[in-house]
Amino acid sequence: MALPVNQAPELSDAAFATWQDIIEERIGLQLPEQRRSFLKTCLSIRMREVGFDDYLAYYNHICDGDTGLIEWNRLMDRLTVQETRFFRDPVAFSLVKDHLQNRLKLSSAPLSLWSVGCSSGEEAYSLGITAQELLSSTPEANATRYGVTGTDISREALSLANAGSYSPRRLESIDSSLTGRYFTQQGHKYQIVQSVKDRTCFVRLNLLQLAGSPLKNLDVIYCQNVLIYFRKWRRKDIVTELADRLAPGGLLVLGLGDMVDWSHPELTRVPGEHVLAYFKRK
Repeated sequence: MALPVNQAPELSDAAFATWQDIIEERIGLQLPEQRRSFLKTCLSIRMREVGFDDYLAYYNHICDGDTGLIEWNRLMDRLTVQETRFFRDPVAFSLVKDHLQNRLKLSSAPLSLWSVGCSSGEEAYSLGITAQELLSSTPEANATRYGVTGTDISREALSLANAGSYSPRRLESIDSSLTGRYFTQQGHKYQIVQSVKDRTCFVRLNLLQLAGSPLKNLDVIYCQNVLIYFRKWRRKDIVTELADRLAPGGLLVLGLGDMVDWSHPELTRVPGEHVLAYFKRK
């Protein structure tokens, strides 16, 4: 029996613990008590859509073979899609720009950038705009290419990223001159230009399976607003894996507060209290 509209049953302690366990086991996402209401809302909405009125019955359904796996992926889209915007952290993007500028002085090899937990694509396209702006304003680097990879666990988010169409609110942090150069208005939305879109690809990736990713030798790895949902020990494992995928001299950008008491023998922290980033020693 489906749930009545606007009515959700209470999520018992036992049911909450059961859902906490499977979500953390499968994707590493930690849902503390403070996010209980969030989980209840996501579950109840999806349960209503597929005709369940009991959290444990729905749990058994998503554990049931291929059909359950398909439903699990749809549920994860609800749990993991997050709203973001272009150039959300100006200080971090300024650091990326300076780093790429220095990198171009040393080599004309293609620039390789990775947006980890890219959500609906704003962060990845922001990296692409940063690279394209720099290359177009550096005559000696005209022949240099760049590529951006955005990864996320949510298929729904990746679909939005591939579409590259955004509401004006997502562009609030962008200078109007950049908006004019890198977006075309289509009705009430703004479409990322094809030149940036062509150099940006989006791939589904579960961070618990990071070791199997082919990405390596990155000039920039940008990972913000992702690690806060993982346990501290798992964050360290993920960041260590990311660090190993940097090219010599590469830049790793994290979110403020993502990591405490973490170090890597090949990385040096970038000075400054407004950004958490590391350079890989050459």
